[in-house]
Amino acid sequence: MSTDYAYDEEGHLWPFFVFTLTSIVTVPITYSLIKSSRNDPAAALKRIQTDYKHDQSAVVDTLRKSEKRKDGSKPWLIALVIAGWAVMGYMIYLIKTTDAPVQHLWNPYDILGIAESATEKQIKKTYKMLSLKFHPDKARPDASKNETIDDLNRRYVEISKAYQALTDEDVRNNFIQFGNPDGKQGFSINIALPKAIVSDGNGKYIVLIYFALFGVLLPYLVGSWWYGTLRRSKEGVLMESANRLFKEYQDNIDEGGVVAALSSGQEFEDLFKGDKADAGLSKIESKVMASDELPPKEKKKLEDVESGPRRKALALLWAYLGRIELGDATLEKAKFQVAPVAHALNKSFNAIALAYMNTAPLLASYFASQRLIQAIPPKASPLYQLPHFNSAVVRAVEGDSRVHTTVQAFMDQPDAKRRSLVVGKGLLTDAQYKETIAYAKQLPYLRVAKAFFKVTGEKFIIPSSLVTLVVKGRFVPPGSEKVPDVTPIDLEDIDPAEDDLDAILGRKKTKKVVGKDEKGKPIYEESAESEDVYPPLASSPYFARDHSPRWHVFLTDSKQGRVAVPPFTFVSFDRPIYESDGKTPTFAMQTMKAQFQAPPQAGHYTFVMHVVCDSYVGFDTKMEVTLVVEDASRAAEMKDEEEISEPEEDSIAGIMNAAKGAPTKQRVVKDEEDSDEESGTDDDEDDDTSDTNTDTEPEN
Repeated sequence: MSTDYAYDEEGHLWPFFVFTLTSIVTVPITYSLIKSSRNDPAAALKRIQTDYKHDQSAVVDTLRKSEKRKDGSKPWLIALVIAGWAVMGYMIYLIKTTDAPVQHLWNPYDILGIAESATEKQIKKTYKMLSLKFHPDKARPDASKNETIDDLNRRYVEISKAYQALTDEDVRNNFIQFGNPDGKQGFSINIALPKAIVSDGNGKYIVLIYFALFGVLLPYLVGSWWYGTLRRSKEGVLMESANRLFKEYQDNIDEGGVVAALSSGQEFEDLFKGDKADAGLSKIESKVMASDELPPKEKKKLEDVESGPRRKALALLWAYLGRIELGDATLEKAKFQVAPVAHALNKSFNAIALAYMNTAPLLASYFASQRLIQAIPPKASPLYQLPHFNSAVVRAVEGDSRVHTTVQAFMDQPDAKRRSLVVGKGLLTDAQYKETIAYAKQLPYLRVAKAFFKVTGEKFIIPSSLVTLVVKGRFVPPGSEKVPDVTPIDLEDIDPAEDDLDAILGRKKTKKVVGKDEKGKPIYEESAESEDVYPPLASSPYFARDHSPRWHVFLTDSKQGRVAVPPFTFVSFDRPIYESDGKTPTFAMQTMKAQFQAPPQAGHYTFVMHVVCDSYVGFDTKMEVTLVVEDASRAAEMKDEEEISEPEEDSIAGIMNAAKGAPTKQRVVKDEEDSDEESGTDDDEDDDTSDTNTDTEPEN
């Protein structure tokens, strides 16, 4: 038996090989590009409408675009994907249009043109006729059919072999065992490459390409990915940076201390390599020390840091937060570069603070995020978030008060008073004032209306049950006018139907409740189920990144200074925030829910609920909420008592017995549907806030 190697001369097999090889590279890259685009919520989100530009807006815009190109879809990757899909498409075209060589099985009956049921006599007769017809001495080639003598000879040989396979015992055995009258045959291996590629000395280059692809490039890519994941934490920062932040953690740290701790990140060493660490450092420090925007405490922290990348990073951070002009294009660019790096490091510090479950460091981390995004120094006035507001304008509003004025408080004042405070010589012009007011009226301030606890489908909360914290609030931009009153139905949280498992588990959003019918059952809006609604991108003129605002809801124990329920983060909501114009607020009631396990003991538990926005200063809410956990046996007794119905008012016997002082006969309702029909209420639809918490006014 021999083995022959045949190359794909007709071009039938090699398109399969090229298609497979190309798809191995193209499909994963395509998936990564699609995934990265979907993970960028800023790609399709709206922005606050304003024409405000500060002196360094061009630098910030350039850095934003540069970062999008770096983190997003790189042009060469897009070109590679397009080329890959083009090659794959062409290979599919070749596969469909190229006729594959047909392999025919050798069959003596087909060659003789007889049926497999033919007798030996019929076989001999047919062979005799064909041999006379195709015998080389008698047959003549037909020119019209392009026949040659060789074709007739091959035909005669095939006829002879077919006859022998059906009559000669040895030849017949070869045909039965090996499928060929000549016995065991060799086989050929078709290589899915044109012969020209591996012939004439080209084979070594093909081997070299294979080795480069599968022996060098593929292990390198896999190794880079693997060791890259080991070098970074799940928050996306370098592990060495996370270790340094862990050492900087303190239980009494404030937002200024968080900023100082963030400067220890290793990412700054990569940003300021070699001589970059000392270039312009003295100039930055001199301007920072001379600035009145930073308190002496923060300046002292800068002096205590040793020279090097960390000292320059901290100096630039204070220059960024204080909006200090450095007078040098390179330093100005570096000033805006450090803030996004520090913001990314802050995510790791937030995770460390959450691991300790102490309230102060966790809040300091969130407040530091606000300051970094808005470029406002720690303890500085929230009014710096407004366009054109500088220290002179802020002093005109706040005067000598040690308590800073929030954007909401400023906007709540009458227009005439606001104008008299900030419009004038050395302050704002009339056009700047109008631009500021229009800007402030678009900021997404979440005003909490109510917060309560509940257990889905139950009227009471028992120990260790799964409790849902329901927070109801509306987006009311500062200075909003004609804000509609909150209706009672907006503050209720209707339980989904018992058979609607997707709604109970939160896998789908329920329709908005617009009222109740005469039996107390909810009436839903006719529109389709709502989709996730994202607020506009954080308005951050100085922050060189696009950032989608996040709201963090968590419970703390004020007496112990500890976090009782870890934060739940909300990036989207279930109702539209603005009308189609993107500026007019809808004032729709939003619902945020967080589930946690109730304490194992019955009692009244008072928590402080924090609703913190990571993007705006002073847009936070703090209020007390009380969780009432009933003993399981007591809750069962209370439920039984509520299920006992009152005597029917139209029952004559009941009225007479009541008049005589005789005991009335009470009926225990066992069927929940019967109880609903008689009382006009539904246990699943009752708002049990009065039983589970004490409402207080939100403290802003």
